Amino acid sequence: MAIIESVHLQKLIDILCKKGYRVIGPTLGEGAIVYGELNSSANMPVGWTDEQDGGSYRLKKRNDNALFGYSVSPHSWKKFLFPPSLRLWQAKRNGTSFQVVTESEAIPKFAFIGVRSCDIHAISIQDKVLMNGQYTDPHYKSRRKDTFIVAVNCGKAGGTCFCVSMNTGPKATFGFDLAMTEIIENERHYFLAEAGTELGADILDEIPHTKASEKERCAADDIVKNTSEQMGRNMDTTNIKELFYRNYEHPRWEDVAKRCLACANCTMVCPTCFCTSIEDVTDLTGEHAERWRKLDSCFTTDFSYIHGGSIRPSIKSRYRQWITHKLATWIDQFGTSGCVGCGRCITWCPVAIDITEEVEALRKSEPVSER
Repeated sequence: MAIIESVHLQKLIDILCKKGYRVIGPTLGEGAIVYGELNSSANMPVGWTDEQDGGSYRLKKRNDNALFGYSVSPHSWKKFLFPPSLRLWQAKRNGTSFQVVTESEAIPKFAFIGVRSCDIHAISIQDKVLMNGQYTDPHYKSRRKDTFIVAVNCGKAGGTCFCVSMNTGPKATFGFDLAMTEIIENERHYFLAEAGTELGADILDEIPHTKASEKERCAADDIVKNTSEQMGRNMDTTNIKELFYRNYEHPRWEDVAKRCLACANCTMVCPTCFCTSIEDVTDLTGEHAERWRKLDSCFTTDFSYIHGGSIRPSIKSRYRQWITHKLATWIDQFGTSGCVGCGRCITWCPVAIDITEEVEALRKSEPVSER
């Protein structure tokens, strides 16, 4: 364990830039704390936090200069590893035939700073689905393979966070090159850092640091412990797969359908959702064509359209599909839940539909013997 004073965080950014990484981290923008390109720690949300609840997000000033004093961004790292819009190929007319031009975009090496434990679990889930399964997404793999991850253990739980329920946080335990805990004590501002890989250790060696004392280690542990006790939400995941399989025709689906706008916000902000559609476009002359992959959602009627119409025409059926896949059938498919407890779907739902509340409603409706 090492101690990095806050003034030396810029050194980490400089080292990563020098090694050819495109450094991505938290910044202020769009009325929120979002992830964008960083070349200076001064561009980070110094002294800002967020307040999140169902259908509500607000920025608020802190009374200190914390750099990571917020919970989670509306963005997830999926934005960079699984971009929402991607051109797969383009073709140009060549006489009486077409010449297909393959995409040759140079993929940057990403360095992510400020990755929360729940999002590390989300990246791990997408790795399993898109890279380590029977079928590999080459576009995801090319972005993921050289990614350098700087995790930050959470010092603040958001009003919609429930990572403790999902065993995904608030402390990062795997999947990082470096992990840091931000500590502010009186006039001192520093990070407890640990390396998770050899590359992380090499970069840590280049940053001015000292060996962590037992007192400093305990201070970091206390921060994480306090965060784990401040969760804004919780979810009972006991036999959750079977809970949903027993309740395909539950009247609760009608109740949620009356509130749901089918806007797809929940799937757009979710760090694990990966549904896409394919679109072909041509110019007016017919000389040029392109094929694009775009992020899609199971909340749209077109997503389940087959010959003759959509197989999920009602909002009831589409919400049931989403939550049942996320918390039940995903386990059968990929061996893990599709939810990491980040709470984004609750915060960014315009009508504040709460995934934890829906699970609890199903449980309470059953006889105690079946729970």
